Amino acid sequence: MAEHNDATRVWELIDRIGFCMLTTRSGDDLRARPMSAYTAQLENAVYFLTDVASHKDDEIARWPNVGLAFADTKGQKYVSVSGTAEVQNDREKIRELWATPAKAWWDNPDDPSIRILKITPSSAEYWDSPGTIISYIKMAAAAVSNSKPDMGDNAEVKL
Repeated sequence: MAEHNDATRVWELIDRIGFCMLTTRSGDDLRARPMSAYTAQLENAVYFLTDVASHKDDEIARWPNVGLAFADTKGQKYVSVSGTAEVQNDREKIRELWATPAKAWWDNPDDPSIRILKITPSSAEYWDSPGTIISYIKMAAAAVSNSKPDMGDNAEVKL
């Protein structure tokens, strides 16, 4: 039951944070760039809109294993996701995912250069702390008492 609750918490945090750094492989290097995520827990997928001319599409075609790093630094909540990516040209899905962040890059969802990145997560790890102020208080109390602070929930999850 804990595994199910941890998986649910991963999806809740991903959905709440919304933006992440997508890391792909580029030859021997790793490249990360900010992306707006669209979650689909029932499909076990995280979707992104991207441009056909972007380098990440080529990188994913060669090396489909990717990492997603979600961070809410004010709330002290973090999620790291490992998964497999694929590039899709599903025009109906593009229209379904069309939202305000996409308008910064394209005029409308019918733009022929828009593609979908579908990430199928295999595993995730999350850190869910009570917030910055409480975390600092717990760290200070632990330092004074020579103990380890309870910084909230942390779990590794298979998805």
